[in-house]
Amino acid sequence: MGPAAIHAMTDRVAQLMEEKLAVRGKGLAAKLRRGGRLLPRQVRSAAQNLVQAADMANSPKLAMQVDNAQVAAAYDACLKHLSALPAAAGWGAHALASLRSIAFAVLVIGAGVIGYMVWRGYV
Repeated sequence: MGPAAIHAMTDRVAQLMEEKLAVRGKGLAAKLRRGGRLLPRQVRSAAQNLVQAADMANSPKLAMQVDNAQVAAAYDACLKHLSALPAAAGWGAHALASLRSIAFAVLVIGAGVIGYMVWRGYV
């Protein structure tokens, strides 16, 4: 497995993190710094291994020390977890969910006030 294959793997994992977790950044290392907390510990560790392997692949002497089986296993773990996630919702979906919860709270409070007024005989 050459440096190009390792960089392709890291690019694919970075692309999936952007699509599924809405994490911005240039490259996998930056995306892990920004949104690594959104991943389970094992997947985050596997992604760190991919970043380390990509860094080692840049140097010809260190590229020979990269464990291809470990890189493939880390890539598979990241791919398996990220592929199973639903696509990230944009800010519009989050705003709509917030408005829905606020409207529900207003409805419940309004019903409580009207119920209290009926109970006390004001209505």
